[in-house]
Amino acid sequence: MVVRVKLRLSKNSKSIDVVALVNTGYEADTPQLIIPISIARRLNLWPPPANAREAIFDTAGGPLRVWIIPQLVKAKIITPNAESKEVTIDVVISPLADEPLISDLLADELGIAIESPGKGLWRFRWEPLSKVRESEKKTIL
Repeated sequence: MVVRVKLRLSKNSKSIDVVALVNTGYEADTPQLIIPISIARRLNLWPPPANAREAIFDTAGGPLRVWIIPQLVKAKIITPNAESKEVTIDVVISPLADEPLISDLLADELGIAIESPGKGLWRFRWEPLSKVRESEKKTIL
């Protein structure tokens, strides 16, 4: 099991909810969220806008061509009884992604504390240690 959280992504007046995987192995210099093209379309980000920058990410599977759209989308975690602060993020569109991936820095900004990655347990950093949340189920895109 892994930790997945429900994110509300907002761009201008449009908002969508997605389930995203917290990937602490995804190191980034800015709060980044990798999204598949299907979600980019829902946010009107595909085809990539003029301010998108094409880049190559080095991954375990080899080089990956992506498009980075800086600081156009806001993200926050939503749960039935709490929300994180809203964070302005860089969206990274990947043609190979099958689910959204939260970078290490975005996880920090959202206040995620992973308690048991094997059991999919997490909490917000500001919550007591006894307040443990279960991972969301992976969404089929």
